[in-house]
Order: sequence, then structure tokens, then C-alpha cells
Amino acid sequence: MTTCQKEVLRDIKAVLFDLDGTLLDIDIDFFLQKYFERMVALARQFGIAGHDSLVQHIWRSTEAMIANKDVHRTNQEVFEEAFFRDFPEPPETMKPFFDHFYEHSFASLKDCCQPYPLVADIMAKVFAKGLRVVIATNPLFPLTALQHRLNWAGVGSFPYELITSYEVMHFTKPHVEYYHEIIDFLGLKPGECLMVGNDVYEDLSAARTGMKTFLLKERLLNHHNLPVKADWEGYLPDLANLVDKIVAPVKG
Repeated sequence: MTTCQKEVLRDIKAVLFDLDGTLLDIDIDFFLQKYFERMVALARQFGIAGHDSLVQHIWRSTEAMIANKDVHRTNQEVFEEAFFRDFPEPPETMKPFFDHFYEHSFASLKDCCQPYPLVADIMAKVFAKGLRVVIATNPLFPLTALQHRLNWAGVGSFPYELITSYEVMHFTKPHVEYYHEIIDFLGLKPGECLMVGNDVYEDLSAARTGMKTFLLKERLLNHHNLPVKADWEGYLPDLANLVDKIVAPVKG
């Protein structure tokens, strides 16, 4: 490690963790397949009109969230506006349906993933150093779904400052505005934040704000074949070693 990198580690005050593929060992394509299968099955069971087009409407509404740059609307508001524009069931029917799915049926998806052995220890180290921690997952899901996945990863009980759910965020990855929203929430400088993630396109875009980045390779994603430009990269043992080297922030 260079002298410059050592100085950087002295400046870190907050660590941002991506969730899927970073904290949780998950094949996201397989997970989404099962996720939609079980949601559609429940919709059919509930007699939801238009259940055959439910997945199509969700994807279209998700694309609307990703494209949104309106700071005055949360991702949830953007999703619901797009979804209910022409879905045959009204919000009065679908909102309770989605709540039921995430509170009860979503838990059955636990068998589609598994915890990484080192993640809970790494998270405990980060908190022990007095660092501030954000779960910086792409905010396309409600908080209930994210809390389930944090529990599956074995890190659901830590006192995070922020979990970027679609209820509270106004932008998505890879937009730089998403990361600026987190920085503003924390009241920190970009260089005082370390973003940890496994997706070159979505997670390393944090560097455009001035954040430091660690690319995790356990489930490395680089769908766009982009050049890798991270401050650090490696596997979970490498991340654990890096956390050990971060100098705890001075209190007061």
C-alpha cells in the first residue's frame, strides 16, 4: 500500500455497502426469476386482474425509476405513477397485495441465496471502529424486502444510518445524484466515504463524486465491459484486511 493510500484510509469516516452480490451471496438473475414466479403465483391466487402482465408492468415501472432525475419525487412515487397508469387494478387493491407479498411471501426466497462466511465479521469490525455505515443498494425495492435480504446475509441487526430503499431515495444507481444524496444525508465530504460493491457499472460510479471505491470480486459484474478503475479491489479477505487498516475517526 502506498503512502497516499495510507493517508486516504486515515480520512475514511463512512463505509457504503452494496447488498446483492456484496453482502449477500446471490445469483441475481436466478433470484429475480423466482421472485417474479412467486409474485405472479400469489397474484393469481388473489384473483388480481392483469396478473399475466404484472411482470411487464413492474419492469416498465422500474425503468421509470432508473430514468428519473426529479429530486422532488421518491423512487416509490415514480414507480407507482408508472405502474398504475394503465394497470387494470387500482392502488387500493395492489398496495395491500404488494405489502402482503413482501411481508409474507418474499421470505420464501431465502433458499435462492446464502450468506458469505466473512461478511458479519467484516461488518462488526466496521462498526467497532466507529465508522458510519450505509446500505447503499440500488433503491428499487421497499425497505421490507431489503431487511429480509440483510437478515439472510447475517447482518440485519446492525444500526445502519441509512438503508437506501425506494421509499426514501430520489435517484438510482449508476447516477451520480444517487451518491450525492447519500453524501448530503451523512453531511460528509465525498473523500471521507468508501463505497464497497461488486458491480463495475453501478458501484464504481461512486468515484465520480470523489468517493473512494473497493471492487469486490466474489460475484463481479461488468455487463458493459467497462475498464475497472477502483482504489482497491479483491475478495472478502482483502476487504477485511483493508478495514483493519482504516484509522478510526476521532470523536468530537
